[in-house]
Amino acid sequence: MTASRNRTSFANSGGAALTAAVCLLAAGAVAAADGANAPESKAAAAKGFEPFKDEATKSNGNVTIGGKKIAYEAVAGTLVVHPKDWDDAPQEPAEAHGKDGEPKNPSAVASMFYVAYFKSGGGQRPITFIFNGGPGSASLWLHMGAFGPRRVVTPTDAHAPPAPYPLVENSYSLLDASDLVFIDAPGVGFSRIAGKDKEKAFYGIDPDAHAFAEFIVRFLTQYGRWNSPKYLFGESYGTTRSAVLINELENDRSIDFNGVMLLSQILNFDLSPDSPTRNPGIDTGYVTVLPTYAATAWYHHKLPQQPANLESFLAEVEHFAITDYAAALAAGSELDPARRRAVAEKLHEYTGLPVEYVLRADLRIDGGEFRQTLQLAEDRATGRLDTRFSGPLLDPLSQRAEYDPQASALASAYVSAFNEYVRKDLHYAAGEDFKPSVPLYMTWDATHRQPGQPAGVRSRQGSNVMPDLANAMKRNPALKVQLNYGYFDLATPFYQGIYEMHHLPMPLELQKNIEYRGYDSGHMVYAKESSLADLHKNAADFIARTSHAAP
Repeated sequence: MTASRNRTSFANSGGAALTAAVCLLAAGAVAAADGANAPESKAAAAKGFEPFKDEATKSNGNVTIGGKKIAYEAVAGTLVVHPKDWDDAPQEPAEAHGKDGEPKNPSAVASMFYVAYFKSGGGQRPITFIFNGGPGSASLWLHMGAFGPRRVVTPTDAHAPPAPYPLVENSYSLLDASDLVFIDAPGVGFSRIAGKDKEKAFYGIDPDAHAFAEFIVRFLTQYGRWNSPKYLFGESYGTTRSAVLINELENDRSIDFNGVMLLSQILNFDLSPDSPTRNPGIDTGYVTVLPTYAATAWYHHKLPQQPANLESFLAEVEHFAITDYAAALAAGSELDPARRRAVAEKLHEYTGLPVEYVLRADLRIDGGEFRQTLQLAEDRATGRLDTRFSGPLLDPLSQRAEYDPQASALASAYVSAFNEYVRKDLHYAAGEDFKPSVPLYMTWDATHRQPGQPAGVRSRQGSNVMPDLANAMKRNPALKVQLNYGYFDLATPFYQGIYEMHHLPMPLELQKNIEYRGYDSGHMVYAKESSLADLHKNAADFIARTSHAAP
């Protein structure tokens, strides 16, 4: 279902590379101390210690998409990037080494892992930079589930059986429309960080986006793709990153992109349904999540009256949410008791939750409460990333669901399939650990310098990057945006993304640059094959219409 609205092989990485780099520089220091004049040793000392180096392993393959076989070259590797304000001035040998002659690394640095797919003989065809979010998530999900040339097959709404997992040729790969670059954020996947204050240098809204900008600039140079049509594709927090990143690329780097594709969008974290109770007085998150509650209750047949058509039902719920429901919440304690009950009864009609429960919740139910309560009679918890999934309740007496059945259902399949594929097919990192996710919540800097703020001023409301996307679209009026969303996504509810887009601080005429595509799936819309087929069609069409390039 789709809805439209105005809406080369170098050295191995990791510990081996670090050991080799230390030995090489230590040897250079000894040679310099002995009066040796080897140019390479002097150059190494002058640059200072670097724990990482660029590397790449190449392989070849083919994939059939739309009945046409596409031959491609795959490159799995890393590029070294530095944080903002990094001083790239050459260091004197004394600065590059400690008193004992050993190399030192006072500056933070990252080695960012990527897998690129280039169509054989493709030339300057479109190129799309793809990443997941988290923050702290590797990009194996989009790689192995959506657009890579191989994908793992999992059940549509149930827990995947244990290994072996089927890995098949992906006839929905986006390689027919664009060359592809899957990128892992610093410290995640096979990416690594090192140096003084490395977490501070890379873990945060602004430093994360800067690292991706550095990576993209280096990639365009290394592979000669400056004159290719360029795209970003981000999922989940990857949409947050995309907003900040496209603004930096457009304004600080003078690189106009053709388009930005966003999947499961969250630009303003005040709208998140996860914990709005911690932010009293801000009720918009309850408004924008209501259509997802309705879609979920519809899917699980929990509504008092089951509508035949999901999309028309959701349009009705959206109208109620933004009008009567929003007004009732805005009234607060001044809401008339009769009106309060009428709204509670309407919420029961749209969500299946008991009227008395809704009243006790003061008309405000967060995501965890909904997931715990909807299927409570069956002792089932409802999914978060995809509410079509459900699983046994961990604690039937808990106020909120304590895990995500969808994440538990699919994680092993994706992680296992990627580890098998990257080592056997791409011949990369045979002995290195892959980190599918890193818990960054303890160190992540959620402050943000929004466009127009003075240098050094950062907003504590920084987890709202709507101004960044709007600023990029104003600076580049030709920039096109495609919003993709799943109706059963309770992590980043679909109506939240629609609401954000319609409230971007930019001229009304630029709204025509945004298009909307809905799917009867969840956060990872590609987890349902028919939705994956539609996602491929929509993304490929978007690129064809905006690339201004010959097929």
